[in-house]
Amino acid sequence: MNIQQETDGKRGAFFIEEGAKRIAEMIYVMAEPKKMIIEHTEVEESMRDQGLGLKLLYELVDFARDQKISVVPECSYAEVMFQKNEELRDVLS
Repeated sequence: MNIQQETDGKRGAFFIEEGAKRIAEMIYVMAEPKKMIIEHTEVEESMRDQGLGLKLLYELVDFARDQKISVVPECSYAEVMFQKNEELRDVLS
């Protein structure tokens, strides 16, 4: 599955589409030029338990590392995944 990103410079999302339908997305807002807040993660009900949310989080973390952006997980899903996956925590604010 291909993960895509969209942004208007202030708000954005990492997402997965199947056909023309968005089946998973992780929404963020840029609080500062180098600080990203994860606001919400949503996966279509029929696609849950397939690890799509975690794939989105890994993509977001790779982007944050590349751009030297710190991350604040306000989304409960992202918070739990950061707690469970120590290798992701280097981007936390």
